[in-house]
Amino acid sequence: MVNSIDVKKGMVIKLDGELYSVSFSQFVNPGKGSAFVRTKLKNVKRGNVIERTFKSAEKVEDVELEKRYMTYLYRDGDNFVFMDRDDFEQFSISLEMIEDIVPFMKEEMPVEITFYEGNPIGVIPPNFVELQVTYAEEGLKGDTQGTARKRVQLETGGEVQVPLYVGQDDIIKVDLRDFSFVERVSK
Repeated sequence: MVNSIDVKKGMVIKLDGELYSVSFSQFVNPGKGSAFVRTKLKNVKRGNVIERTFKSAEKVEDVELEKRYMTYLYRDGDNFVFMDRDDFEQFSISLEMIEDIVPFMKEEMPVEITFYEGNPIGVIPPNFVELQVTYAEEGLKGDTQGTARKRVQLETGGEVQVPLYVGQDDIIKVDLRDFSFVERVSK
């Protein structure tokens, strides 16, 4: 248990029997009345966000999480199989938990998986991944303004907006935090 004033962004707390990730925390000490902590909490399982205010003296149950470094192996229907790098144990994770990064996942991609009481609750991909462009339309001649972009398809099925000079078979670096083009690695 921790005091509510010690709740910080990034912590995972247990509230009403559910796990929540703290996405925003602000200590407020008004001129009148008692101090409190205003938070935004994201439900780890369902993904919905709630706002909650705690009195400064209130206790909150913090949660100890286990982080394991794993490698993505293959897809098995709606499940994705990962292997622990240390003991080679394999885990299956459902599509719902990682659906935002699936279009950019490549076999043997390293990830960090967070566990609570032996169950996976989160998958953190690397910040960047290098992928080959499998389809790119030709850029229009004369359309050379710095902001001109086109959509390309990647070897994993994902799509990103890239500058016009990127072509088919180029290898590009994609930022998985916001799914954006970073740079062309090789031609």
